[in-house]
Amino acid sequence: MKLKLALPAGSLKEATFALMKKAGFIIRGTSRSYYPQIDDPEIELMLVRAQEIPRYVESGALDAGLTGADWTAENRAKVQKVSELIYAKQGLRPVRWVLAVPEDSKIRSVSQLRGKRVATELVNVVKDYLRRRKVKAEVEFSWGATEAKPPRLADAIVELTETGGSLRANKLRIVETVLTSTTLLIANRVAWKDSAKRRKIENIDLLLQGALRAEVRVGVKMNVRRKDLKKVLSLLPALKQPTVAPLTDPGWLDVETVIEEAVVRDLIPRLKAAGAQGIIEYPLNKVVL
Repeated sequence: MKLKLALPAGSLKEATFALMKKAGFIIRGTSRSYYPQIDDPEIELMLVRAQEIPRYVESGALDAGLTGADWTAENRAKVQKVSELIYAKQGLRPVRWVLAVPEDSKIRSVSQLRGKRVATELVNVVKDYLRRRKVKAEVEFSWGATEAKPPRLADAIVELTETGGSLRANKLRIVETVLTSTTLLIANRVAWKDSAKRRKIENIDLLLQGALRAEVRVGVKMNVRRKDLKKVLSLLPALKQPTVAPLTDPGWLDVETVIEEAVVRDLIPRLKAAGAQGIIEYPLNKVVL
């Protein structure tokens, strides 16, 4: 059994390769190769533009792929949505497709787009969005450099953004969010009914989800006197109950847990003050629930 799996070329490539590595897959290939090698004999990889992955998965040319919810919607692809993976080019967060206009534009809401021209790569999604808002406007496909088109070539654009920095640099103002998108693991519906392929896809998903959870968590372990245990445990936010094990000294215990990395810098001083000693923080590769 060979699972034909597509990974996104372009802006999401590096983040996807890093996630696959953390999930346990080693991928090798030159920067110009669209068929990188992977250390799993059951997977055949191909790099494909994220915009195209949904239709190739729908047709069966590919069994599964990582692409955006935005491009899946744009292609109106009939595929099996296996899971949502919240990561992007610049971080572990969704991305937004926003309606933007020049800073000095009089347009303040989508209703003011009537009779106007909107440039975007996400034509079908934007047309559906305007239809739901009962706004008639001309929507045209943009081949790139979309931020440069207003005001001469378009009255407004709908463009992808993570931070809004590029829009601000081009003196554009966000009016509304049209779509919030995350990365999806999708599968061909026929492949999904194949027990061997489905099991492989589910296993890949399990490892990817575990790797993503580990990105924002760390392991923490410490030594605690028995008399201080209750106080220390009351400070620990944990996935489950912390692991508590006796040490050779009967008056001491080993306490270990997994917590959100964002709270560690505030938590460690409090643990120390509560009596914890020998506190160790360590990175994680995967957290599988």
